[in-house]
Formats: sequence, C-alpha cells, structure tokens
Amino acid sequence: MLIEACEKMTHMMGVLLRTHRLLYGHHHKHMACRTSSTFALFEEVSQLPESQKNSIVFPIKNLERFLSPSAKRTNFKVFDPSFKDIQKAEQFFKPSAKHQIDYFISAVRMDHAPELVAPEVCFIGRSNVGKSSLIKALFALCPADLVRVSKTPGHTKKLNFFKVGSAFTVVDMPGYGYRAPKDFTEMVEAYLEGRQNLKRTFLLVDGCVGLQSADFIALEMCEEFAIPYVVVVTKIDKAPKGVLLKQLLQIQDFVDKQTQGCFPQLFLIRSHLQVSTSHQPVPDADRIGVYQSNDTTSKPGMATDNKQSGI
Repeated sequence: MLIEACEKMTHMMGVLLRTHRLLYGHHHKHMACRTSSTFALFEEVSQLPESQKNSIVFPIKNLERFLSPSAKRTNFKVFDPSFKDIQKAEQFFKPSAKHQIDYFISAVRMDHAPELVAPEVCFIGRSNVGKSSLIKALFALCPADLVRVSKTPGHTKKLNFFKVGSAFTVVDMPGYGYRAPKDFTEMVEAYLEGRQNLKRTFLLVDGCVGLQSADFIALEMCEEFAIPYVVVVTKIDKAPKGVLLKQLLQIQDFVDKQTQGCFPQLFLIRSHLQVSTSHQPVPDADRIGVYQSNDTTSKPGMATDNKQSGI
C-alpha cells in the first residue's frame, strides 16, 4: 500500500506542476486562508477539453504518435492512474486543521536530521533541473510562506524537511553538479544509505539534455544503496519534440537495461504554463524510432563539461 501511495504521489507531483503553471502562472500568490472547499486544483483541470486535459495530465499520449511503429512502448503505462485516482492523491496536499502541512526543519549533517517515524520521500537532481519549482508546485495548495525552497539554482545547501500531515515527509536535497555544496557527497550519501524510513527517491533529469555524468553518479548511489527510485524528466516543453523523444528513449533504454531499483516508467513534467492543443507535424528528420546504441553498456548523453561532472 505504501509503494502504491508513493507511486500515486509521483504522478500527482507531475500533475500539480503542469496544472499549477497552466492555470496560475509562475508567480501567483496563495491566500493563507484558502481551503479545499474553495479551491480544488485538479477539479478545475478535469473540466478542460479532453485534448488539453490529456496534454497536461498524460503528456506521453501526445508524444507517442511521433514514435515509429517499432518503438518500444512497454513501460510507458506501467502506472496509469485514472482521474479519480489523481483526485484522491491530491488530498494529500490539501492542508486542513487535521492534516497540517508545514516546513519542519533543515539539517546540514545526518546527526542534525530529525528522527521521524513517518515514511519519507526525497527529491534530488542537478542544479537548475527544476527541483525547487517542482516542490513549490507540489505544495501549491498550501500558503506560500510554508514552503522554503531556494529561488536561485544551487542555493539549496541543506536537507529541508516538510511534513505532510502524519502521512509522510518530503525531503528537499541540495542540487548536485558544479554548484553543489562542498560536503554534498558526505551529506547525501549518509542520508541515502542510512535513512531507514526513506521509501522512495525522485531523481530529476533535464529533458533538454538528458542524462549527464553527475546524474550517473546519483543513479549509481541509488543502485548501490538499493533505494527504490523514480526518474522524473523535467522541462519537457523546452526541447523540440524530436530532441525530447530521443532523450526519453535513451533514458528509458538505460533504465530498462542498467538499473535494478528504478521504477520502469519515466514521469514527465513541464516548466511553462502554455499547453498547446494543436497537433503540429514533426519533420521526418525528427521522427524518432527505437534508440539503438552500438555499445549497450554506454551511457547516453554523457556530459563533456568537466564542471558538471562532479557530484
């Protein structure tokens, strides 16, 4: 049941980011007194035309039609919740008197981290991958002053804990890469290896550039510590469809062949608020088939910039 709840939360996370940006823009303000009876984010999305609703909630449906017939689709819909399922999952993120959602504490070392009984899920990714925006959207139904996340890429230097009632705790981790804090490896390795109540890790990857060298180190850490994790692909609206599809198929190929603990399905999220309902054709040169690598052990999208290679 816990794994199922985590998977529903994973999908809800993407839904919240896309609907938040579409309906309210990037800088909308929340009223501190807002309640579920006066504001229901997903209910508003569910009233949109079918094509636009699917574009927000199930973006892979719009991308599938650009794949060649031979492209592997097996893991596109391993987890395929209904709109009713998503509405239920949204209830986790609606604060009330009996279900309080709040920033709890920050820690720079594991001996500073609180000892909590509730399950934890953490978010990790390279600097500027969109992690802070995602977490803000995840808590979009809460008063804005409750969510303390960095506005500047690379400025999250601590482990930030957010309590979601008594259900679970969300942990925002520092971004890795060239802007990572000096003690990043010690801090994150200690958390991932030793946190007994960590149930799921969400590893964010930039859909414009795909897997980079620092991402592979993070993937190896998750695999080494046998942590169940999900790859979340961000910024899917910022890359041309051909480029995005190539990145998605390369990431999917890597997950299928070289991971053990990764959930087989990728989850996709947007960064902009516009959602196109038009169906523009993709040039033949951008129509993507099954990704084939001459070396099945190679790592696609490896960064060539040494600044980004360190975790």
